[in-house]
Order: sequence, then structure tokens, then C-alpha cells
Amino acid sequence: MIYLDNGATSFHKPPEVAQAMLRAMRTCANPGRGGHRPAMEAAKVVLRCRERAAQLFQCQPEQVVFTGNCTQGLNTAIRSLVKPGSRVVISGFEHNAVTRPLHALGARVSVAGRKLFSPEDTLECWETALKKGVDAAVFTHMSNVFGYILPMQEMAALCRQYGVPFVIDAAQSAGVLPVSLEETGAAYIAMPGHKGLLGPQGTGLLLCGQMPEPLLYGGTGSLSACREMPDFLPDRGEAGTLNVPGIAGLEAGMAWLQEKGQSQILARQKKQVTVCTDVLTRMGVRVFSGPCQSGTLSIVPSMDCEEAAAEFSRRGIALRAGLHCAPLAHESAGTHQTGTLRISFGHDACPMQTARFLEAAKEVLQK
Repeated sequence: MIYLDNGATSFHKPPEVAQAMLRAMRTCANPGRGGHRPAMEAAKVVLRCRERAAQLFQCQPEQVVFTGNCTQGLNTAIRSLVKPGSRVVISGFEHNAVTRPLHALGARVSVAGRKLFSPEDTLECWETALKKGVDAAVFTHMSNVFGYILPMQEMAALCRQYGVPFVIDAAQSAGVLPVSLEETGAAYIAMPGHKGLLGPQGTGLLLCGQMPEPLLYGGTGSLSACREMPDFLPDRGEAGTLNVPGIAGLEAGMAWLQEKGQSQILARQKKQVTVCTDVLTRMGVRVFSGPCQSGTLSIVPSMDCEEAAAEFSRRGIALRAGLHCAPLAHESAGTHQTGTLRISFGHDACPMQTARFLEAAKEVLQK
């Protein structure tokens, strides 16, 4: 199979990931719940991953909170900053993992910057919204639908300038683009472990520039006599038993990334997107491409997107069709009624994948 659905989850992980997980299952117990060897080995695995993440994302190890996924991290971050009635500004390309928690909280949400592949429009609208006065800001670093890389550093600088605490959704960018808690000054940065970081499903990270409000309450292995959650990181955000095998796999994935180089991976992805864009455009397919684009490309075929995805699947090509859990992004791009067919390259992007996809595209899209 030619797997081009890395925007949903990375697939064909480096073999070191599975090896680390299996090793953890054989040697690790519950970290912080005992002084015996299996518990201590688990604590070492968790600390090693925390330190690896801190190095990769420029923060302190204790600022790294493990989550089950990016959605859990975003919910924790948003609920820590936003209260019912809070005024919140978001970009025009947010995922449901941002919009649904805000809706559930009854926040007053304004959307700023809806022109695709236009950093100038994004920044102009972003500053206008901040000037009007908001209590918090939440924005994605990279659109999961179109691969648009938002001007994250500039948006963060504007938030700091106007004194607005903010959350960055790094679901698509972590492991692909530089992400720094220290440089951005974000209140929180949330990311999954199973996408660009090449870890297993069921893992995620929340980088905490502020003390979060717990999303879950329970045991932490510390301050057991206290009825309240600990008032220090990372314990305050980590109730219950951690996914130690998953964390071991995540650490192995991040180590692999550091060895291979994120910039080289992104360069390979973008090269394949450029080739796809050129060929598909000549075929008469509606293609969404532009500057500030990553290794993700969306198209609107002449046939139904879901049917097109099924045709590709029958030819051994894995794509994703529909609204991609981001209806706001589709509204911004004018594809809310049709959805798109998404091609998202991963860490293994190569010309062979592109050639196979385009060969199938000539059969499916020119029917």
C-alpha cells in the first residue's frame, strides 16, 4: 500500500518505535508507584521521554505533560484559559478539537484570517481582533486540510504585544517544523505523539508555560494524603497511570527524528507536493496550493470525494476524503459543501509514492 494519509496518523513507523514499546512492556511497571526495579525502570523511561521532548521543544522537562492525544491537551489548555463568556479569537483554519471545546464552554468566539495561503491576511486580521480586546487566543500552526503553515511566530508575537495568553495547536507541525515553548511564550502548546513525532496512537504532549487546571483528577504518585491535585508540574496534569509503552515508543520516534533531521523530512515532503500540484493542475483538477505549504495537499475532483478515495483505495493508495474534522477550514476555503480529497506525505516521502499516486490519479480522476 502507498500510504498518503499521514495527516491522520503516521504509518509504517520506524522499527525502533515498536522495539521500544515491546521492551517497556517486558521491563516496566507503574512509574512513581514503588521503589522496586520495574517501577524505577518505568520512571526512567518516562523521564527520558520528557527530557527528549524538552530538548526538542525548548522547555523544561517538568513542563512536559503527557496526554492521551492532542485533543486531550487542547481541552486541558483551553479549559485552563477560557471560562463561559470569555472572548476568544481563533484562526480560520481550526480543527474541531479547538472549536468544540470553545463551543461547549460558551465562549464568545471571533474568527480572524480566512484567506488560504495568505500570511499577510492572517496577520492583519489577527492584530485587528487582538486590538478589539480578547481574553485568550487559540490557533493552529498548520492546517490539517490544506497544509497552510500559518505565521506562528508573528501571531505569537502579536499575542505577547497585546498581553493575550494563547494556545498553539501543533497537531500537524510537531516533528515537521520547529516548535518552541520558550521562543513563542505560549501558555500551552498541544501536540499528538502519533503523527509527525512518529510515536504510537494514544500518546500526546502538552507543553505548559502556565500552570494548567486539571482535566482529570486522581492519583499521581505524589502528595497522596492531599485531597487536591498537586500544585506543581507535571503531576498536576497527569492523573492516573501513564501509558508507559506508548511513551517509550514516542521517545524512540523523537530520537529517530532528531537523527534524521526534521528539515530534511519537510523538504522531501514539499518536493513531492510540488510534483503532484504540477501534474494534477495540468490534468484540470482543482488543486489547493500556495506559498507557506507543507507536505499536505487538498484537491476537489470532479467526482464525489468519498467515491474518489474508495477508487484510490482499490488501487492500493490510502488517502482521506471529507471535511477532515475541520469544517471551519473548509468554510474558509469554500469547500464546505464538497469537502476535499487530501494527500498528506510523511517521514518516508519519496518519488515512488508520488509516481504511484499520479498513475492511479490518471485512472480515477480522468474517468
